[in-house]
Amino acid sequence: MSTNPVITGEQLSAFTERLDFAIDPFQIQACTALEDGLGVLVCAPTGAGKTIVGEFAVHLALARGGKCFYTTPIKALSNQKYHDLVTAHGDENVGLLTGDNSINSSAPVVVMTTEVLRNMIYADSPALVGLSHVVMDEVHFLADRFRGAVWEEVILGLDADVRVVSLSATVSNAEEFGDWITAVRGDTAVVVDEHRPVPLHQHMLVGNRIFELFDRRPRGGDKREVNPELSRYIKHRVLGADAVGQYRNAMARERGRRGSRSTGVSRPRLISMLADEGLLPAITFIFSRAGCEGALAQCLRSDLHLLEPAEADRVDEVVDRHLTELAPGDAAVLGVDDWRAGLRRGFAAHHAGMLPTFRQAVEELFVMGLVKAVFATETLALGINMPARSVVLERLVKYNGESHVDLTPGEYTQLTGRAGRRGIDVEGHAVVVWTPEVIPERVAGLAGARTFPLRSSFAPEYNMAMNLIDRLGLDGSRELLRQSFAQFQTDRSVVGQARQLDSATRSLRKIDGELDAASGRHSLDPETFVEYVELRAAIKQRERAQRFIRRYDSEQSIAEDLGALKRGHVVAVQAGRHRGLAVVLDPAWRGADPKPLVLSEDGWVGRVGTTEFVNPPEVLGNIRVPKDTRTRHARREIAASLRDSGIERPRGRVKKNAAPTDHELDELRGRLRRHPVHKAAGLDDLFRLAERRARIQREVGALEKSVHERTSQLETDFDAVVAVLLELNYLEDDGQGALSVTPTGTVLRRIYSESDLLVAECIRAGVWDRLTPPDLAAVVSAVLFQSRRESYNAGVDSMPGNRALREALTGTLQVWEATNRVQDRHGVVQTREPDTGFCAAVFAWASGRSLREALAAASEQGNLLSPGDFVRWNRQVIDLLEQIRGSLDPAAPLAGAAKRAIAGVRRGVVASELD
Repeated sequence: MSTNPVITGEQLSAFTERLDFAIDPFQIQACTALEDGLGVLVCAPTGAGKTIVGEFAVHLALARGGKCFYTTPIKALSNQKYHDLVTAHGDENVGLLTGDNSINSSAPVVVMTTEVLRNMIYADSPALVGLSHVVMDEVHFLADRFRGAVWEEVILGLDADVRVVSLSATVSNAEEFGDWITAVRGDTAVVVDEHRPVPLHQHMLVGNRIFELFDRRPRGGDKREVNPELSRYIKHRVLGADAVGQYRNAMARERGRRGSRSTGVSRPRLISMLADEGLLPAITFIFSRAGCEGALAQCLRSDLHLLEPAEADRVDEVVDRHLTELAPGDAAVLGVDDWRAGLRRGFAAHHAGMLPTFRQAVEELFVMGLVKAVFATETLALGINMPARSVVLERLVKYNGESHVDLTPGEYTQLTGRAGRRGIDVEGHAVVVWTPEVIPERVAGLAGARTFPLRSSFAPEYNMAMNLIDRLGLDGSRELLRQSFAQFQTDRSVVGQARQLDSATRSLRKIDGELDAASGRHSLDPETFVEYVELRAAIKQRERAQRFIRRYDSEQSIAEDLGALKRGHVVAVQAGRHRGLAVVLDPAWRGADPKPLVLSEDGWVGRVGTTEFVNPPEVLGNIRVPKDTRTRHARREIAASLRDSGIERPRGRVKKNAAPTDHELDELRGRLRRHPVHKAAGLDDLFRLAERRARIQREVGALEKSVHERTSQLETDFDAVVAVLLELNYLEDDGQGALSVTPTGTVLRRIYSESDLLVAECIRAGVWDRLTPPDLAAVVSAVLFQSRRESYNAGVDSMPGNRALREALTGTLQVWEATNRVQDRHGVVQTREPDTGFCAAVFAWASGRSLREALAAASEQGNLLSPGDFVRWNRQVIDLLEQIRGSLDPAAPLAGAAKRAIAGVRRGVVASELD
């Protein structure tokens, strides 16, 4: 590749003439390929200028009379890109489609979220006519386990003559990804550039000192060593005199005093230090919303001021503009005064819990240089145009929705990539805050890693299957699955296993020859000896299976009897620390291991399960248990009654029940004793060969199974999804293997929710048919909403409101249970359980109540919603209501209720955010 390619294309020359900077070699290479009619994949670091290639695709489409769709993974990025392109090409040439909003959708250039384009492809939208280019920004999002399949669906579903411009963060398998795109879309130029236009320096903050992370002294090889001065300081100045214990105790006291995690240096002090070093503006990434708000509160309590009075006045102008559509009564609920006060002093928070208009104001002020310090969650790292001079990481651990996990090298690179503003900064700076859990070598490993492989998350879903079969038929759908990046990666990985299988098969043939020769020396038929060895193996396998069956049957019997115990029953706990008599206080939970709550003779109270019993529990007697057993006095009384009851403990040691006779095992053992090889002597060499043969044979079998499963997993999953759809009559079979979508299936084709099957089943069952618009908005929210707090467990019984809503929610749960039984039969992952935690809030809002009242309704249900979450969930409710309305006959009562519900939700702060 030429390091300095020359601009030769007519359109590229015209495009670069209107730029006020020279474009880089990798941008020239990619744009030239695009002008020559190729698709392109561009992999480059954050801030390197990948979007220039996307913007050239827009220019090229307009210049040639075509159309360009510019897709992004999130609505905020779509909004930002829309405004950028309007500035460049005029609002008459640019449109926006995000699900929430539609602006000039027939324009030759339309910015949209990737899901919108996927839906257009499935609907065979007339807007696709004349489409010449599609830009897929942040295409590495196809690795996202929740939404990644959408990117592959688009790449596979677009017409072959559409040129695709894929823009990705740096990934180590860019060539593999490019090979796949070339295979499914034709000639594609892969352009990889690992050079950061603004160099990034890595630091660690230890106490009140900022150190370089890496040793600047030159060394041989590519590996960079940790700064020895940093290591010495931590060892001698920080960790001396048992400082680790003192540090942790101090941090515990600090957390108790502030109610949030401390960094070892206060946030105001940290920002002041960065200011002194000339490292502002800065983004501090804190992986929790509460942490961001806590940092903002610390700064508000301090004397930190980062702006001059004239700058604060300019802040007021921007803030006032963003608050024009806010209802006067909502200001106090939204914390406008504190938010404004922070902005006037040059600092702010930025996270998904804030109103979008608040986040947009912060972004605008940051770009203007009027916000010097932002405390943000990682969502800021995804494409939003907010580069800073420095980035601070307080922790290297984040919550991924299920558990706390370490940052990956790719995530570290994405976050720190925000540091260094092209054309403004000579260099960027990443600062990691030291704690005793963070060692410099680990940070160096994250900062120095260059391996970020892109892995497909493509998997068949109901809506996908319905739309593929409707467009392509069953065989065509399977063929498309075979073209997916997931299958492409599987096929490549199986190549290595296939080589292993070939090698193991050759080894098996070789050892068979050695076994033949050895058997001849002992005057034995090789087949007879192998038969004897296999008979011994079969006996061992049968014995293992019988032990497992006995253990399983025993556990099942114990579980059944535990589940049948009633309040007041006395049993003997047979194992564990509390052996002896115990009385049941509360019957068992439902589940695989029922655990009744018991009280033992010594007063211990706890739940016991199958591990505390060798044999099924026998009811030895019954004693009276008072209604309230929670007090110490009541439990002492019950324990005394148990000791005085006269119920005798079982005598002797507990023994397991004798195992039933296994006739098949007896027959195998008899055949072994009668076998001609059984009494032969001196066969050690044969047995050793046989053991080797058995081991290799197991290896061959395992490899064959693995290769088959891996190459067919996508089709197996797809067939399971299709089986569910056939059973539920969304698809029908013509008897010759051809499938078609039923009228019922037409509804499911237009539902794009994660719980698409549940929504379609509820529509078919009619459980939502007679609801008022506020009731419908509430029940629809239950299939979307996910409570942030794991402890939230409110259900239908705890729902305030009217009987019709509770009945509809109960009906929805019944449909969910019935649908899951069908999915379980076919081995498909079950649909997530409906969550009623947002029902009261959206009901209140759709009924015309105030924002304060709606948030209070959520709080009464046990869910503390931030204003940003409130708007976000309302947006999703609107989106699903639109899908429901669009899937039905406009004259259907449910379609009318959905239309009115949308109008009821789309008002006030929710309507003002749909920009």
